[in-house]
Amino acid sequence: MSYAPAASATFLAGLTRVTGFSIFTRLNEMAELRRQRRALAELDAYALADIGVTADEAETESARPVWDAPVHWHK
Repeated sequence: MSYAPAASATFLAGLTRVTGFSIFTRLNEMAELRRQRRALAELDAYALADIGVTADEAETESARPVWDAPVHWHK
């Protein structure tokens, strides 16, 4: 089996044109969302109260997978 880097690059370029976003941009957004949800999970009760989020809401949000983000969050 051979690897065809030109074919892969062509596929990714076509994907960008069709969907309007770069796959690398989307992966970066997913990594950032993961970081934010981990940080949310580590906040104490005082910090959660300061931002107006209950412990249950923070736990629910931090447990969501990275691909589960509202559409309006995407650039």
